[in-house]
Amino acid sequence: MRNITFLRVYPSSIGWKYVLRSLSMNIGFPCQNIVDEDKTLKQGLCKEATSEPKDVSPNTRKSLKKCVMLMAYCGSEYHGMQLIKSGLPTIEGELLSALVRAQCIPETCSSNTQLLRFQRCARTDKGVSALAQVVSVRLFESCTNLVEKINCNLPPEICVLGIKRVPKRFNCKKMCDARTYSYTLPTFALSRCAVSAPDASFRLPRGDFHHINRLLLFYKGTHNFHNFTKGKSADDKSAHRHIFDISCPEPFVRDGVEFAQILIKGQSFMLHQIRKMVGLVIALAQGVVTADYLPQSVQNGKTNIPIAPALGLVLESTHFEHYNKRRVHDNNFHQTITWDKAVPEIEAFREEKIIPVIIKGELKDLSMWRWLHQISTHRL
Repeated sequence: MRNITFLRVYPSSIGWKYVLRSLSMNIGFPCQNIVDEDKTLKQGLCKEATSEPKDVSPNTRKSLKKCVMLMAYCGSEYHGMQLIKSGLPTIEGELLSALVRAQCIPETCSSNTQLLRFQRCARTDKGVSALAQVVSVRLFESCTNLVEKINCNLPPEICVLGIKRVPKRFNCKKMCDARTYSYTLPTFALSRCAVSAPDASFRLPRGDFHHINRLLLFYKGTHNFHNFTKGKSADDKSAHRHIFDISCPEPFVRDGVEFAQILIKGQSFMLHQIRKMVGLVIALAQGVVTADYLPQSVQNGKTNIPIAPALGLVLESTHFEHYNKRRVHDNNFHQTITWDKAVPEIEAFREEKIIPVIIKGELKDLSMWRWLHQISTHRL
């Protein structure tokens, strides 16, 4: 084999190709394939940023500017956040229609969001609500009073709380560091001492309260949650998710009945993951499964985990700490993604639109009671 001389005068982006070509001539290493694959990868990464629908004029494209939008919604009557082709009502479907009517986006983009570069922080499931959903979308620059115009065209259970400008390559899903969810449920579901129905006289015993928090603490850290979603195998690396914090604060009373709220902060979540995390803890608290079921659920074996009702699940907040630090350091005109001024509106929406729906669903429609009856007769 001939000696190979490394030429330090070449930049690294050029020099590595000379090294590979030299290796190829000497030992038959297929460097051209690697170079081509690298080129293809770069082209693929740039494809989304360069492709545009052909039926939109260049002037229209230039007038669209990237923004982030803070949203709150009650999802009980919707089939999830994401737009679906079946025509069933979704949060995105209502939002896009409102943006067209408010003349914030071209009408041609109401069903094809490619031009808008539309992305959401979290794809909430059917029936799930949100207090701090963030979407990134391109809007007409000339629009004024955006929030007011959009809200005038939205149903009362969906509300835009704020809009900010961001860099054109911003993607809220990728830039989001973490998501915090809450799950609200009547406390009788967390104790074997209670009757399985709303009872104004029941209060969660302190021993059960601490037991629930110990169970929840197991989830903290990184685990293989392949059993907590669907379509994931045990060796799928994408099923490994990190939970920053999880706990059950002190219960509270509404309409005479005691409720608890489980708070979960994680980097990202898969389909049904949180509802199955809560469902398994309830099954353990009710004695439907044994204590060893919890550690087994994150092992390679397959386990059947009950999925709790969607009613109590709410997206509480989305976190952009890393992005905000960069904005402060760069000192440019793009704002940090914080919504402190919207806190009063968020809390008002919670009390007026979300909590009453959860309370009604539990006390009148008996959502949790019906679900508990199902898992008590179902073999896990």
